[in-house]
Amino acid sequence: VQLQASGGGLVQAGGSLRLSCAASGDTFSTYNAGWFRQAPGKEREFVAAISRVGATRYYADSVKGRFTISRDNAKNTVYLQMNILKPEDTAVYYCAADRTLSPVSFPDGGLGYWGKGTQVTVSS
Repeated sequence: VQLQASGGGLVQAGGSLRLSCAASGDTFSTYNAGWFRQAPGKEREFVAAISRVGATRYYADSVKGRFTISRDNAKNTVYLQMNILKPEDTAVYYCAADRTLSPVSFPDGGLGYWGKGTQVTVSS
């Protein structure tokens, strides 16, 4: 499966953005999917994950209550709605998918498919 993230941009603190990740090349509903981010000078970190049909969602503590992951398998797309953005949310955001790893295992890495990132910059 190929993944393409979009929707990044520049936003003021307290604002919102919605990222999209479009999948192609395979049946997307057979994949668990998620989002990671990497800030300058830092390691890539887990943000959120969602199961194949959306029944299970899992979040990093740093975004819980502010970010919402969702998916539309008819459109082969996973979304990340980001609200109450903070300057520390500034990073390149990547979508990822895997057929076998469960959403709660996403923080451990080892996912099979990654998209190119989209930049999110939050100004103070």
